[in-house]
Amino acid sequence: MTKGEMESVEVFTSEGKGRGLKAQKEFLPGDVIFAEPAYAAVVFDSLTHVVCHTCFKRQERLHRCGQCKFAHYCDRTCQRAGWLNHKNECSAIKKHGKAPTENIRLAARIMWKIEREGSGLSEGCLVSIDDLQNHVDNFGEEEKKELHADVQSFLEFWPSQSQQFGMQYISHVFGVISCNGFTLSDQRGLQAVGVGIFPNLCQVNHDCWPNCTVIFNNGKIELRALSKISPGDELSVSYVDFLNVSEERRKQLKKQYYFDCACEHCKKQIKDDLMLAVKQGESKPSAETVKEVVQFSKDTLEKINKARIEGLYHEVVKMCRECLKKQEPVLGDTNIYLLRILSIASEVLSYLQMFEEAADYAKKMVDGYMKIYHPNNAQLGMAVMRAGVTHWHAGLIEAGHGLICKAYAILLITHGPSHPITKDLEVMRVQTEMELRMFQQNEFMYYKMREAALKNQKIQVMPEPSNETSPGLFHKKE
Repeated sequence: MTKGEMESVEVFTSEGKGRGLKAQKEFLPGDVIFAEPAYAAVVFDSLTHVVCHTCFKRQERLHRCGQCKFAHYCDRTCQRAGWLNHKNECSAIKKHGKAPTENIRLAARIMWKIEREGSGLSEGCLVSIDDLQNHVDNFGEEEKKELHADVQSFLEFWPSQSQQFGMQYISHVFGVISCNGFTLSDQRGLQAVGVGIFPNLCQVNHDCWPNCTVIFNNGKIELRALSKISPGDELSVSYVDFLNVSEERRKQLKKQYYFDCACEHCKKQIKDDLMLAVKQGESKPSAETVKEVVQFSKDTLEKINKARIEGLYHEVVKMCRECLKKQEPVLGDTNIYLLRILSIASEVLSYLQMFEEAADYAKKMVDGYMKIYHPNNAQLGMAVMRAGVTHWHAGLIEAGHGLICKAYAILLITHGPSHPITKDLEVMRVQTEMELRMFQQNEFMYYKMREAALKNQKIQVMPEPSNETSPGLFHKKE
């Protein structure tokens, strides 16, 4: 992080929110406001053997630490780069006999850094770990039990020769992790792979319709402008997915982050009407019919989640088709329950290589998303990209190219040109543009050449559907 980057923002007291960050200069859509390395970060427990513990890239073959046999790295370069953060952890794991959970490992890395550097302001940080919010006083009974268990596990793991911290301070660190742990994604931004603490990012307040977004790129988080920001404007990001009515978003924010959202979109319930839309005109359904279909949709989504966990994808498709048959005469094109089923159906059908039906559902999903999401929303960009790829697989080259171009325009702003997913999309955009020219010149020859090309190469299978949504901003312990 450069000194110049942090001079372009300022910590201030935001009315009703506590500390916040505001711009000191003008930013345009796509500008990087600042990039910040993690104060401390760890790989999720379930992925410790497939994700590099330094750069967080997912790799097929990783080099294992010869001492603790726990940490994994891309190569010797990553291992050397991560040694300062792993050195104490390595000996503690050997002594303890096994690696503790991700929360314990993250807390330990934070406190070893404090032991090395002190608890004051680190270089490039606007606030210290001591000054971050912990919200321990707001914890419910269950959260307090989890906190107590984490503290006990930490004390069992923490070496006696390391600096000793009081119970109150250890609890503060775990509270900071609970409220401020940022989700780290893999190199393509498609899977959550770890959690880290970024003190400057922690100062950016929430807004359901924010002017910034956060992307993990090349080992750092980037705070990027989504719209024009003037000097003095408060910087904001969204802590939750916008694809929920305002009441549900507010409940989620209160439960996870302990505040009542007072943003304009929540106060005025903006877009709630679209998310709860029903068919209009002569065929407008009764309130009772709408209630029945919504409940059927909720029940179906629960059953679908169970079937996806068990890998019963043909059963998922069957349930989606049945649900859509009930939804389409009753719910509007932007209704969130319809959009959720369309999203699952298109993803699973693509994986099963039933591309034509998948493309139809993906188009309807994207049309709905475009009316709801901020035009520069990262999740919108990723959804449009997947829809474009699905259309290409279905042989719908004109629609596929158009969607890929739309996705590329969004991701240039949300992810930037250097992000791996944007680079991949640029390759796809160029390829589909060439194919479209060929298609327009001679449609018959295009399909003949496409058929021959597909015969001579392995079919590109779409990634297996996951129950995870795209990585959220902050990581909450399940």
